[in-house]
Amino acid sequence: MNDIVTKHVEDIAPYDGEHAIDGIRFRYAGKALGVTAWGMNVLEIDAGCEAYPEHDHVQDGQEEVYVILRGSARLVAGDEERELRQGDLTRVGPDVRRKLLPGPDGVTFLAIGATPGSVYGAGAL
Repeated sequence: MNDIVTKHVEDIAPYDGEHAIDGIRFRYAGKALGVTAWGMNVLEIDAGCEAYPEHDHVQDGQEEVYVILRGSARLVAGDEERELRQGDLTRVGPDVRRKLLPGPDGVTFLAIGATPGSVYGAGAL
């Protein structure tokens, strides 16, 4: 049997623990697929939800790439803002403090992250 795993985004149950945020569905895509080399999650943020946490990765040195799958978002990084639309890929360095705000139809994006030169270890939410 080939080492291939396929999942539909909506078949990956969203996180529902104590850190769950209303208006955001956080899906552990990498874990569902058995990915062990990097972190990979799908996030769906409802239109009007501003609860996506502002954060950086200074402490762990992790780079992130966001791939907009559906909808649009505004990336706020300090005094810089960028409009992201379906199909956009955006890399954000570890020291950049960032927040994503959904567009008028909400946003679904793939977030991929790892620390350059380090062995990946899945962290806890």
